[in-house]
Amino acid sequence: MASPSKDTSNGGAEQVLVERKGYARILVLNRPRQLNALSAQMITDMLKHFTAYEEDPGVKLLIMKGKGKAFCAGGDVAAVVHSIVQGHWKHGANFFWNEFRLNYLIATYGKPQVSLLNGIVMGGGAGVSIHGRFRVATEKTIFAMPETALGLFPDIGASYFLSRLPGFFGEYVGLTGVRLDGAEMLACGLATHFVPSWKLPALEEALLKVESSDTFAVCTVIDKYSERVSLKETSSYNRLDVIDRCFSKKSVEEIISALEQEAVNGCEEWILAAIQSLKKASPISLKISFRSIREGRLQRVGQCLIREYRICCHVLRKEASKDFFEGCRALLVDKDKNPKWEPSRLDLVTGDMVDLYFSAVNDEGWEDLKLPHRRFSSVKLESKL
Repeated sequence: MASPSKDTSNGGAEQVLVERKGYARILVLNRPRQLNALSAQMITDMLKHFTAYEEDPGVKLLIMKGKGKAFCAGGDVAAVVHSIVQGHWKHGANFFWNEFRLNYLIATYGKPQVSLLNGIVMGGGAGVSIHGRFRVATEKTIFAMPETALGLFPDIGASYFLSRLPGFFGEYVGLTGVRLDGAEMLACGLATHFVPSWKLPALEEALLKVESSDTFAVCTVIDKYSERVSLKETSSYNRLDVIDRCFSKKSVEEIISALEQEAVNGCEEWILAAIQSLKKASPISLKISFRSIREGRLQRVGQCLIREYRICCHVLRKEASKDFFEGCRALLVDKDKNPKWEPSRLDLVTGDMVDLYFSAVNDEGWEDLKLPHRRFSSVKLESKL
């Protein structure tokens, strides 16, 4: 078995480490102090690696993991905001352009990808893992899509995979930003397997012996190390009937009203937490997120990414609202955790405001996200969730 070698293209301080072991390539996200938040350089590096490995007959399998206590806590949005303040909104748009192309490449990839989600998985971290064939959760996994609290919306193709979770669980996850553990990820389909963290080294070694791109062969290996795991008694997934009843409503206002009614009937902690999260989140972000997930139910992954790129560009241009920049200030820069949203209430967010985010951007030189023609259809994703 070949010893691992590292990609030193970033001058010895590479942010994506590459280990070459036989027919496998192990990609290690290497910004542990930043919880492996995706930088523009990391996205560029992964695009390069994924593209090269798909065409390389000597590569049969990709394994992805994070260094430290996180798999990946999301995209480095603070850097995106800083680049816009220093220059032009298109600098930020370029970040999302490349990130979404990477998401699409992973979603339509011709070789199996195994993501070892041993730690924090949020936002952009979901984009480079959930679209892949195998997602292995552990007892240390913490998953969330917390964008509405930041004045953003679940992007990275989240409107595709959230809308395909059982019932209306995706609306619940995407709107409230609730944190899920490994057992909950497995139960709802975000994870394909649950493997205790102490078994991961043995699983990794076993995967290196597969020497095939056959998904059944890879799955058989992971199955040997995976375990059944029970949901905690307090898990909201145990109350999918209540979630469906509330989050199937036709507006965010109706969802909150339904949750408040459920709280009157029986005061469960997860319901109170959901109400609190929705009332703290950016009103316009909630309405954009709600519509995006609903539209995602009827669209393929590429269509979802193209639509989400449009929304991102409008967000970066501060059209109708500057909530993303205010959210970054309150949560990431000043950290006073007291964002001043504008519009400040759901009833002040008009239909025209929301429509704007789903329209083409009126800017010379702007174009919709261009996705390459792929041999492997995104339809294969349906079997993964």
